[in-house]
Amino acid sequence: MTCQEIISLLQEQSPEEFACDWDNVGLLVGDFEQEISKIYIALDATEEAIAEAVAVQADLLLTHHPMIFKGLKKVNTNDFTGKRVIKLIQNNLSYYAMHTNFDVKGMAELASQRMNLTDCQVLEETCKSEQGPEGIGRVGFLPEERTLAACIGMVKQAFAVETVKVFGDLRQRVRRVAISPGSGKSVISHALKVGAEVLITGDIDHHEGIDAVAQGLSVIDAGHYGIEKLFIPYMVEYLKDRTEGLEIVGQPVKQPFLFV
Repeated sequence: MTCQEIISLLQEQSPEEFACDWDNVGLLVGDFEQEISKIYIALDATEEAIAEAVAVQADLLLTHHPMIFKGLKKVNTNDFTGKRVIKLIQNNLSYYAMHTNFDVKGMAELASQRMNLTDCQVLEETCKSEQGPEGIGRVGFLPEERTLAACIGMVKQAFAVETVKVFGDLRQRVRRVAISPGSGKSVISHALKVGAEVLITGDIDHHEGIDAVAQGLSVIDAGHYGIEKLFIPYMVEYLKDRTEGLEIVGQPVKQPFLFV
């Protein structure tokens, strides 16, 4: 298959036009007409991920987070992003990113399913499709009311994380849940507006956390990688189901940092 043919499949899942204006998605490095026989999927285009893709002789690297956010004025080995671009080109490795377009059409839905939320609606509307409003995050209901402590246990099990950061009273009773797998500070106002009692997210700052609690919203931060690693196995299966003769390799789960 050509790179363009694979991109067409990816667009069926998460159209590029659903990405936020500030984002940078799509084919960031490479040749649309390149023949692709092996794809390596990771969350981030780190030097480690690129080296792993090269080691398995992949033709296309697919990630959730874009390696290139801002315009590059220079591409050389003195700049860490430029160094990665050079390595991609030297190894004939094309590179595609699907970020907020996948957040809109994929990530939040997957996360809400992991938490068994019901009656889900879009948390922050960013665009519309033929199916209706689309956007970042979801808000729905737990199967039954639980304490915040019990909800934390559900989060740890759902996303296979050992630790979470929590703002709120562990004895609080919660049922209406907002979930935003990436950075959660921009959706706090939306969570409050729809009456959510807890926000499950992948990234929250100190001040946003304590201010959310002051307004009646507890926060469970399960880590940006902790939740969004869902991207890797989902996209492995998505592409395997829609292609033949194409080898798909997912990066093994590995936290990018340690708690010590």
